[in-house]
Amino acid sequence: MYHVMKKKLIPILFMSILFCSCQSGKFPEERQITQDLSYNHDLDNNDNFSPDDQWLVYDTRTGAGGIGGCARIEKVNVQSGDKEILYELKQNQSYGPGVGAASFSHTENKVVFIHGLLNITEKNPYEQWRRTGVIVEDANHGVPIFMDARDVTPPFTPGALRGGTHRHEWSGDGGWIGYTYNDAIMKHLEDSTGEIHNLRTIGVSKSIKAVSVDHDTTGENVSGSWWSALVVHVVSNPTPGSDAISRAAGDSWVGISGYITADGSKQRARGFIGTVKDKNGNDVDEVFIVDIPDDITIPGPIGPLGGTATSMPAPPLGAMQRRLTFTAESKYPGCIGIVRSSPDGSKLVFLASDEQGIKQLFSISPLGGEPIQQTFHVSDVQSGARWHPNEDKIIYTWDNSIIIKKPGTREFTRLTAPSNNPPTNIVLSHDGKTLAYNRKLVNSNEELTNQIFIIKL
Repeated sequence: MYHVMKKKLIPILFMSILFCSCQSGKFPEERQITQDLSYNHDLDNNDNFSPDDQWLVYDTRTGAGGIGGCARIEKVNVQSGDKEILYELKQNQSYGPGVGAASFSHTENKVVFIHGLLNITEKNPYEQWRRTGVIVEDANHGVPIFMDARDVTPPFTPGALRGGTHRHEWSGDGGWIGYTYNDAIMKHLEDSTGEIHNLRTIGVSKSIKAVSVDHDTTGENVSGSWWSALVVHVVSNPTPGSDAISRAAGDSWVGISGYITADGSKQRARGFIGTVKDKNGNDVDEVFIVDIPDDITIPGPIGPLGGTATSMPAPPLGAMQRRLTFTAESKYPGCIGIVRSSPDGSKLVFLASDEQGIKQLFSISPLGGEPIQQTFHVSDVQSGARWHPNEDKIIYTWDNSIIIKKPGTREFTRLTAPSNNPPTNIVLSHDGKTLAYNRKLVNSNEELTNQIFIIKL
């Protein structure tokens, strides 16, 4: 089953295989579809299946170099194992430009991924605030379409951002891309003042019109093919006990195209983790949701869409963020992971501690209310959940196994045997019939590399 060459790991893997054989017939057959152990095939917890479920996209980053040192985006055929290079930076260095964290569109044969700025040097390397999103069409391998515009020279351009976007995620209907974001202007202000300004937040881009920016002599500015806006307002020092947040991340789209509001209308939104201050001034991570207006080109009341020299780009009119969880006064406060929505948008699932301090999965309605505990394991759940696209079921890892269960019940089913070589980065096909994930295997140089495995459900 596994290509392992490091002798001291053989007993561990033998125990895993022995456990599987003792559980004969209880686990789906696991198949390794990437065979080259010389490099990583990193799914990175994204949306990796092509619309027809025939391909998986991934990056080839190294453990030491990360995304900055990653030069290629590839895809592998789920049936044959054949691989194709979608995009490659021939002259990439350890400091960048770098590419990574790739996701397929749900509706078209297009892939979006992080791309470092083309002017990156060893003295000015890849950074969180020095990157953008690039789209590559399956019919045009190697041809980058720069998605979000970047303008770091005032006056700042509405529809453009000023830093770096990350972990891009297509909406279920294909017309939007959401992401986390760090701002280069605020990073410069932080460096020059010593005060906190470089705050992570969340943005979205919509395929409505291109945004052109002035070219600068250093190559920092990039024109983009989509209109972009930040949708979550963050502040450096939230008032203790308030719902103001200093960081927003762990975000994902709510439903295929939103959730049903109290008045019966459909609302597009992203769920996320926001960092608040409790009444004693301690940071606590809570679940939030932000409603996103259909028109993101109209400035809101906080400030200009393009931002200023001393403030972040402001959310558009109609972007409304709400706090959904209130764990600050509980015995084990805080929520973690990526907030994942059911396909119909009615439930958001996230990780938090139960009364015994064990990390479990909880769900909550996008309308608010009390969180509902969904797992009751004796040790920590190891990953956030992914929702089955066609059934009311969640899939996650616990006890070094992939687990599937129906919300509202305590019963669960193991899909893989417990192993000291645990699965990570779970992703489901659109038809719900195939589950893909990474496992680390050892190559001839005694290096661990991420390989892609699949099971049929």
